[in-house]
Amino acid sequence: MITKFFIPELNNQDVQELWFQQDGATCHTARATIDLLKDTFGDRLIPRFGPVNWPPRSCDLKPLDYFLWGYVKSLVYADKPQTLDHLEDNIRRVIADIRPQMLEKVIENWTSRLDYIRASRGSPMPEIIFKM
Repeated sequence: MITKFFIPELNNQDVQELWFQQDGATCHTARATIDLLKDTFGDRLIPRFGPVNWPPRSCDLKPLDYFLWGYVKSLVYADKPQTLDHLEDNIRRVIADIRPQMLEKVIENWTSRLDYIRASRGSPMPEIIFKM
């Protein structure tokens, strides 16, 4: 996936300032994977046990964790799907219904989280609550 999709897609974008944070999944931390990402991102790679001290499981800093999965799950299971087709239809519908305005609020919240982390020099964020 990295070589056939991710890197070719990056080559179509302006990513000179892009940092990549690797998660801690075993397959994602294989030496070959890390070497490939280092070749692509250089010193802008945040891997597990790497030179940048940023925990890969910092769910309060990843919009997929602090927003998307919970939001989607709450709507997908609202009508208690009984079949895989029904579940898949619900997932597609919920994702398709996410509007740009909602994502703008998510990004605003994300930037406030990053500002907090910078100001507090990496301490936890108990007082930041996501509001829709």
